[in-house]
Amino acid sequence: MSTATHPRLTLSAPARELLRASAIIVGVWSALIALGALGNYSDLLRRGEGKSYALLLWRWWREHTLLILFSCACHALFTTRPAALGSMRSIGRLHLLAVAILVPLIRLVSSYFELRDAGPDPGLHAALRETVESQGLTWFMDFAWVTFTYSAVVAACSWRQGRLRQRDNLKLSLELEQQRLLALRGQLEPHFLFNALNAISALVRADDKRVALGGIGHLSELLRYALQASERDYVALADECRFVDDYLALQKLRYGERLQLAIEADPQALAVGQVPPLLLQPLIENAMRHDLDCHDGPSDIRLLLRAAGTRLSIHVSNPVAAARSANPGLGLGLRQTRARLQLSYGGAAILHAGEHGGRFAVAIDLPLYPGAAA
Repeated sequence: MSTATHPRLTLSAPARELLRASAIIVGVWSALIALGALGNYSDLLRRGEGKSYALLLWRWWREHTLLILFSCACHALFTTRPAALGSMRSIGRLHLLAVAILVPLIRLVSSYFELRDAGPDPGLHAALRETVESQGLTWFMDFAWVTFTYSAVVAACSWRQGRLRQRDNLKLSLELEQQRLLALRGQLEPHFLFNALNAISALVRADDKRVALGGIGHLSELLRYALQASERDYVALADECRFVDDYLALQKLRYGERLQLAIEADPQALAVGQVPPLLLQPLIENAMRHDLDCHDGPSDIRLLLRAAGTRLSIHVSNPVAAARSANPGLGLGLRQTRARLQLSYGGAAILHAGEHGGRFAVAIDLPLYPGAAA
């Protein structure tokens, strides 16, 4: 015996959110309508008029149905198109449009039901005539209800967007902190620390105290800078270059004279340039890994720093060994660097990586200082 299966209707998260918000709006209006009808019923009882509360509740519902639908439509519009709340001009234009359409429609519907409650079905013509002849106070009350409803929805949606922006900012801050920790972990990899300490220990055993003390000093400066810089959003480019110098000094204990790196930086870039902390070292590490670790000869790594207007250009390159496959270039270090640039600058920073002319190059174009990203 087989059982038929029916596909289940599933709604997207935005659709579920709109339905939930619409249910809340209807619930709020229901409470207001119930209170309004109750107040009307109490007034009638004091005057000795014996109308039922159910009838009054129905009439209040009937009179406010258009406003309920209007509230749900406004909320859906502002939720799906947040740019509509981007300026007072757009908010004002939408308010004028709502007043121009909704106030006459509400007045027409109210006139129709008032005439029908008093006698037979009046028809559209009679309802239109009654609408035109309505007193100014009734028009003003309808205008006030539409304006109040629109203002309440605008306020609620603006508050919600503010909360969402705050949540996104907190999420972005958390991601930045995570990237900082990843970057710090990259500088303090155990294999690098162990290699540096082993090299210093070998120098001590060889009684080369001067070089050993120099290595300890470089390691101390490197650790101090890495810990301090990881707590900041941006650091001076000159400080980053000094950090790279300490890093290379320690790596020379391992590679010796094979480690050859040419740095060219123009004075403007060093004077005013600012970058996310610990940005350069992973690029140098990547170049060393795909150069020195692939052959026994000296390296040919180049670092160029150029400022042009309010933009900073960073270019790191190394030769591609002919005896092996092309440099893959998109390892963990470059992925983290790309992610950090996206978090710090959004689309204002660009990273390109690839092989050209027998060299693998990483080129970064970013704002010279944080204020230039605007």
